Amino acid sequence: MRFKHQQRSVIPTIDLTPMLNVMMATLAFFVLVSMTLTNEQGVNIQLPAQDNTISLENAPPLLVEFKEKQILLDQQQVTKQQLLQQMRVYLQQNPQGSVLLQPDSKLPYELVVQLLGEMRDVGGDRVSLAID
Repeated sequence: MRFKHQQRSVIPTIDLTPMLNVMMATLAFFVLVSMTLTNEQGVNIQLPAQDNTISLENAPPLLVEFKEKQILLDQQQVTKQQLLQQMRVYLQQNPQGSVLLQPDSKLPYELVVQLLGEMRDVGGDRVSLAID
């Protein structure tokens, strides 16, 4: 027994693409509007005039090389006592000067730390360890 006027029911489908296009356009609109309406906030700063600048010219750092248990100062071998004496003279003549210790990577760390400690006893915080 069949019904004469049987209609197939059509399942409605929802196409999301147009709805997403509208949502993205709306989002882009509000982002652009909010970006143009916000004021940039900043702090007003008055920079000092150039005639008030201080000269920062410092003497070049004193480079001490420590290679194969030899201490080299200006490519000349010196003893530890001579190095410390020349450091005192250099730091007295150059109040803003600094001393750089550049050790060889093959030296034991204990020797490097010991020499650096003795150099810091003379130069304080103006003695640094240079690395490559």
